[in-house]
Amino acid sequence: MAKGRGGAMRGFKGPDGTSWGVEVKMPTASNSMVVFHHPGSRSSRLDRYAWHHWHGPEARSVTSRVLPETVMKTLGDDALELLFRRSMPISAGKSPLSGQRAMSTATGKADGDMEPRD
Repeated sequence: MAKGRGGAMRGFKGPDGTSWGVEVKMPTASNSMVVFHHPGSRSSRLDRYAWHHWHGPEARSVTSRVLPETVMKTLGDDALELLFRRSMPISAGKSPLSGQRAMSTATGKADGDMEPRD
């Protein structure tokens, strides 16, 4: 495993052929954040994350913590494929709503639209 941005990383090839770096962050007693780092060093906005639920003995104790290395060892290719399919972008991007404005249910108009003046 290679040393990543914050811990040990391993490789994962996505469905489109992109080689992602995988890192386990924020482990607790029962879950951990699995971060998929995009290969471009300047493209952290393309990074993705998913939550992995831990079922080991540590999960029964609220005071224990599972080690990131332990979680990483249990993540096989099948588990990573599933986590990648369920993953979400870390960054909302430039326009989180894809340029669409939310509609008001009361007026049926886009929020921020003003009534025309007479």
